[in-house]
Amino acid sequence: MSRLRNLSKLIIKINKRGGLKMGNFIDKTFTVIADILLKILPASKQEKQAFSYYRAGMAAQSRGRYAEALENYYEALQVEEDPYDRSYTLYNIGLIYGNNGKYSQALEFYHQALALNSNLPQALNNIGVIYHSQALRAQTYNDDEYFELSKELFDKAAEYWRQALKLAPDNYPGARNWLKVTGRLEEIN
Repeated sequence: MSRLRNLSKLIIKINKRGGLKMGNFIDKTFTVIADILLKILPASKQEKQAFSYYRAGMAAQSRGRYAEALENYYEALQVEEDPYDRSYTLYNIGLIYGNNGKYSQALEFYHQALALNSNLPQALNNIGVIYHSQALRAQTYNDDEYFELSKELFDKAAEYWRQALKLAPDNYPGARNWLKVTGRLEEIN
């Protein structure tokens, strides 16, 4: 695995833990380190370009500039060839769509990310969250058809949360609790 990919993984891990917030020391430090490593690591021009777009997308996303983040992520997808790295770009695009209430698009990008990298419990969790919220919404309608739909959506949420918990057993306590309360937890083991 290339050094550039390892740097990308490190930045992704820090981002997932909430360490990349604009204006703070950690973000500035990693921006400087990433710039230096991009210059000195042996990587192709294409790899460096893809990483630069990805990093610019992450920075824009952390500032809430979603249109700019999407532009950079789509540019990264145009040049990135590595499936693992592409999966995180697709995942981040899904995050943006999900955070903006575009759930169908979010699901599409989460599934694309999972097709390239099945070890993304955060994508599985987010899919579960979307199905769960849609099930709750369906329950607000006083109609048998919507009641059946909500049951199907809750079952889908449970399916994805169980998969996420298999990959990351110590994460997602809310999902674990919901599975336990609804009698769906035993299927994890």
